[in-house]
Amino acid sequence: MIRLPARFGWPLAYAASTFLAFPHYVGGRVVDLGLIFAWLAPACLLLAITGRGPRAGARSAFFAAWLAQSAILHWIYVVTVTYGHAPAVVGIVAPVGLALYTAVFFAVFGAVYAWLERRGAASPLAVALLWTALDHARSFVLTGWPWATLGYAQHDNGALLGLASATGVYGLSFVSVLAGAALFGVYRAARQRRRPALRDAVALAVVVALHGLGLALRPPERAASAELLRVAALQGNVDQGVKWSPEWSTRIFGVYEELSRRAASQGARLILWPETALPGLFELDEPLRARVAALVRETGATHVIGGMGIRRDPAHPGIAQFFDSAFLIAPDGTLSHRYDKSHLVPFGEYVPLRDLLGHFFEAVARGIASQDVTAGRGPEALALRLPAEGEGPGAPEPGPASLRAGVPICYELLFPDLVRRFVGDGAQLLLAITNDAWYGRAGAPYQFLAMTAMRSAEAGVWTLRAANTGVSAVIDARGRVRSETRIFERDLLVADVPLHPPAGGSTFYVRHGDVFAWTCWGALGLYLGFARWRRGSNGHE
Repeated sequence: MIRLPARFGWPLAYAASTFLAFPHYVGGRVVDLGLIFAWLAPACLLLAITGRGPRAGARSAFFAAWLAQSAILHWIYVVTVTYGHAPAVVGIVAPVGLALYTAVFFAVFGAVYAWLERRGAASPLAVALLWTALDHARSFVLTGWPWATLGYAQHDNGALLGLASATGVYGLSFVSVLAGAALFGVYRAARQRRRPALRDAVALAVVVALHGLGLALRPPERAASAELLRVAALQGNVDQGVKWSPEWSTRIFGVYEELSRRAASQGARLILWPETALPGLFELDEPLRARVAALVRETGATHVIGGMGIRRDPAHPGIAQFFDSAFLIAPDGTLSHRYDKSHLVPFGEYVPLRDLLGHFFEAVARGIASQDVTAGRGPEALALRLPAEGEGPGAPEPGPASLRAGVPICYELLFPDLVRRFVGDGAQLLLAITNDAWYGRAGAPYQFLAMTAMRSAEAGVWTLRAANTGVSAVIDARGRVRSETRIFERDLLVADVPLHPPAGGSTFYVRHGDVFAWTCWGALGLYLGFARWRRGSNGHE
């Protein structure tokens, strides 16, 4: 049984500062205070666990993180109750239960920090290495759940975003914690009426220097060899409650028909629909397929359309597998390719150990499908043929005849190493599709947008994001959101985006992946080994 810590103040301060470090939708406005609280949250956690032993430190850190994550994940109530049709008590238990996953990593942080502190080795560098390594672990342990990784709180820090092209989001976590740990040291020294330690001053100087390095690493506004392509992202704003209703299918398709025509009239040569925008099974529904082909030929624009893909087993009747897919429709209306989402949402798109747990979850949440979605093969850059010059009704100045694009689908956008592989395979542009209607009017759509923007900063390419109810956006290669829609409004975005040169210019992160994160693991191991050896060599162990 986990005991609540005796000192509530600083754990509560950590929970509050972590909650405020990420965007939230309040009264029709987005409140985003990450540039303040990204630095303060680590300091608050250190104040909550300093002076405590490993067990007490683990309990305090666990409680603080559990409280913070439960608050951040409050939107899961909408997912489970409103759309999963689960009882209200499940909507309350679900975010609290999911928060336990992240809290376990912070319990490890609290225990290791306390161990280091007892040995006089809890320097800002050691704290930053430990935190960053555990942030990285959250991206792959038990398939991963990296929502609200601290580095995302810096998504508006233009200088630090440049670091992401080399370190991924983990470099931003590292800098935030390095600064927070140094601020903690300065605060503690002031309380004890002594001069701050040299290591804290050095850490703050390094933080300033890393901002300068981030500025130097930013990609140019537009590469000299980059061609411009006019693109459009559609936001149909289809309510999740009617999305799969047969009575609404004609009306839903009509919404996207009208938006596609508007986009083409403004010269868009590539039009992006959101995740599962098609109100039917494209490969089975002949009238739907014919209507899509007619629309694409009429507009003269290449379309990338989210829908449900299928695979049939010739030996058995019916559908063998379902996929969360993106259909690439060439200007002549033919299907040129289908990309299938490869990283699926546990308990959303599949139930782990379904034979054992499936009946239970279907009984608790009636919105869970009785058949799992199947994972695709993995990230790949897809070749898109674009309309010839002058084909579209409002065709702009000459542009490329084809391009290679990556189409990360929804949950895949949470995983930096996965998304970078689209660009590593030659993608010149990311076409991100998602359905954020599940989240309701909460901060989650804006937190997810920040993660998507980080993927652009890491890969050094532009991203066009189409979300069913928003936020749809155009994001540049530096990770800055150039234009965005409001949530729960029908809208479209049209923009001229430069294409990443396919022959070179990839970022360090695209080429080498999580080298920085694994370096933090290695450096942490050496640091812990040295701290143990030094203590033992002095005869204290």
